[in-house]
Amino acid sequence: MTRPRDALLLIDLQEAFFESEQLQRARPELVAAVHRLTTAAHTAEVPTFLITTEHSRDRSTWTLTMLDDDRGFLFHGDETTRAIGELDTAGLTRIEKTRDSAFFGTDLLLRLGNLGVDTVLLAGVSTHACIAQTARDAFANNVRAQVVTDATADDRPEHHASVLQLLAEDRQVGMMTVDEASKRWLGAVRPDEA
Repeated sequence: MTRPRDALLLIDLQEAFFESEQLQRARPELVAAVHRLTTAAHTAEVPTFLITTEHSRDRSTWTLTMLDDDRGFLFHGDETTRAIGELDTAGLTRIEKTRDSAFFGTDLLLRLGNLGVDTVLLAGVSTHACIAQTARDAFANNVRAQVVTDATADDRPEHHASVLQLLAEDRQVGMMTVDEASKRWLGAVRPDEA
């Protein structure tokens, strides 16, 4: 069996998503985990994508709930759509999305195919929405997905574990930690020792 070709997807690590009290509290630990993960990915030359959500003010990209509420958000150019300040975005490939899934309406699948990627590791926010939908769409596109459990968070912590359990029970995603991902990419060498 050949070694899987991985890519790391960093999902919605944008200021707007950290306005909730739950994610504000989770932010320091999440940022530290993501930093360790991206350091290992960079060392191992694993392609890393920064997936962000942005909408147009003209309503053309709004979701049904945004249209129903007549209230848009995450507008292109707003300060809140920028990547969180602690994240080093140098060398990351950025993809903008308008829905929960990083695959919907983007060229992510084409890019992964061009790179020979067969497995994506998911980190970021929010587990119940964008992480889960991206994992399900990866599965639908015959791309294996692994959620990096200690590098994901949710503004609804009560849903975090139950959503991950459901995805695992449906055999649509695997789970691993930052340390397990680092070992997968670097062998026994830890990122801070590389």
